[in-house]
Amino acid sequence: MRASLFTVLALIAEIAHAQMFPARPIRMIVPSQAGGGADIVARAIAHKMSEAFGQQVVVDNRIGIVGAEIVAKAAADGYTLMFTTSALAVREAVYRNLPFNTLRDFQPVSQAVTQSNVLVTHPSVAAKNAQELIALAKAKPGQLNFGSGGNATSNHLAGELFRMLAGIEVVHVPYKGVPAALGDTIAGRMHFTFGSPVSTLPHVKDGRLRLIAVTTAKRAPALPNVPTVAESGLPGYEFTGWMGLLAPAATPRVVIGKLHSETARIVHLPDVKQRFVIDAADPVGSTPEQFAAHLKAEIERWSRVVKQARIRAE
Repeated sequence: MRASLFTVLALIAEIAHAQMFPARPIRMIVPSQAGGGADIVARAIAHKMSEAFGQQVVVDNRIGIVGAEIVAKAAADGYTLMFTTSALAVREAVYRNLPFNTLRDFQPVSQAVTQSNVLVTHPSVAAKNAQELIALAKAKPGQLNFGSGGNATSNHLAGELFRMLAGIEVVHVPYKGVPAALGDTIAGRMHFTFGSPVSTLPHVKDGRLRLIAVTTAKRAPALPNVPTVAESGLPGYEFTGWMGLLAPAATPRVVIGKLHSETARIVHLPDVKQRFVIDAADPVGSTPEQFAAHLKAEIERWSRVVKQARIRAE
C-alpha cells in the first residue's frame, strides 16, 4: 500500500514538473564547433524553442567528448540537453573508455534531421564520378590519399566504408579538424575527402573542388543533379549524417514528451525547412523510441566498420 502511495505521489510530482516546465532557461550543449552544420541547425531549433517556451534556450559549444560528458552527468530535469550528430555513435563504436555510455546515460528526445555528406576531389584528379575514382585507385594502389578531420571521425569512417566496399587501397591522412583536411584537398595535397555541403560547396562553386557525389541512399533535395555514391559506381554505399536532441537518462517522460513535441513541430516549420535545404538537411522529428532504435543501430553498424578497418582512437 505504501509503495503504491509513493508511486502515485511520484507521478503527481512528475506531472506538476512537466506543467511548469520550463520555468527557467535551458542549456543546449552542442559538442562541435560554433558555425558548423550542427551548430547552425541547433541554433535554428533553439531560437524557435525559446519563442514557444517563453524561456531562453542557450546554445553552449563544448567540443567533443567533454560536451557529452557534461550532459550525461547533468541533473535529469530537462534543463541540460545535448544536440549531437552521428559522431556520437562513431565515438561509442571507437572509444573503449568513454566517461559515459551512450545507450545507458542518455534519453533520446528526437532525431531532428538527416544530412547528406559529399565526396569531393581536387580538380586535377582524373575522375568525374565514383566509378572513375574507384578505377583510378585500383590502377594506382596506395597512391591516392584522402583527408579527414581526424582519426575515427565521421568523415574518416565515411572514407573507410568507401574503401572497404570498393576494395581499393588508399591512404588515410588524419588532420586536426575538417577545415585543415579541406584546405589540403583544395591545395592538391589530398586527392579526395568527405565533408558537409556547408563547408565544401563554396569551394566547388569557385572551382577549387570537384563535387563527385552525395553519400546518402537517395539524392539530396538541395543537390538534385548530383548522383549518389551508390548509383555512380558503388552499389550499397550509404553514409547518412544525422543530428538529434538527447537529455540525461531518467529525465521525466512527460518532459521528454514536451521537448519532443516542440522539436518535431519546429523542424517542419516552413522557414526552418528552407534553412535546412541550404544545408542539405531533411527534417525528421522522430519519436524518442524511434530515435533510440536508430541510435542503437548506428552504434552497431559503425562498430562493425571499426572492427573490420581496425580503427583505433588517437
